[in-house]
Amino acid sequence: MDGDGAARGRPMLEKRPSHRERHFTAGEVVRDVIMGVSDGLTVPFALAAGLSGASAPSSLVLTAGLAEVAAGAISMGLGGYLAAQSEADHYNREMKREQEEIITVPDTEAAEIGEIMSQYGLEPHEYGPVINGLRRNPQAWLDFMMRFELGLEKPDPKRALQSAFTIALSYVIGGLVPLLPYMFISTAQNAMLISAGVTLVALLFFGYIKGRFTGNRPFISAIQTAIIGALASAAAYGMAKAVQAR
Repeated sequence: MDGDGAARGRPMLEKRPSHRERHFTAGEVVRDVIMGVSDGLTVPFALAAGLSGASAPSSLVLTAGLAEVAAGAISMGLGGYLAAQSEADHYNREMKREQEEIITVPDTEAAEIGEIMSQYGLEPHEYGPVINGLRRNPQAWLDFMMRFELGLEKPDPKRALQSAFTIALSYVIGGLVPLLPYMFISTAQNAMLISAGVTLVALLFFGYIKGRFTGNRPFISAIQTAIIGALASAAAYGMAKAVQAR
């Protein structure tokens, strides 16, 4: 057979276009940033608006605002650390319990693998080799049960510190935005108007970016974020005015 005949006799391999998997995998970091920035933009601005409504001078508003940003960053960061540490502790407790069950009642655990596989439409003769393979590899068996039976992912050992730092830094960045006008404008009422405009723009921008990362409609997310911040600030300002009037 000549070269052309051999080429015709072989199956043609289609050249497929390259495929890139594009998945967003930094969800925990984005969640921490959202938590820190959203609170940082809202709480100090509400405090500054409330103090401005009480006719406090810009220096007092700025001092109180900076103190709140520092305290809020520490509190939020500590909360993020404790939350992440609690998740890690919970995972370790469940892993030890699951490990004991694999040792003491292996047949029951193997049957649970079959139940999990059957939920995906697999028949016993199809998932039987998988069960046997996992029983020969206890660590893989344990990882499988943690993920598919309990729905738990192994946490990053550095997650608690990273979460605390990310939330605290995000809070500081967000909290400084509404306080900037008070650094340059001595009259609190005038500074509050500039602060309201700057913070509103920041809330809209942050809400838009948040919507892009979380998969929501960016413009809807921007409007929702701005409304929440505006309501919080209006409530603080109104309460300060009401107290001052009495």
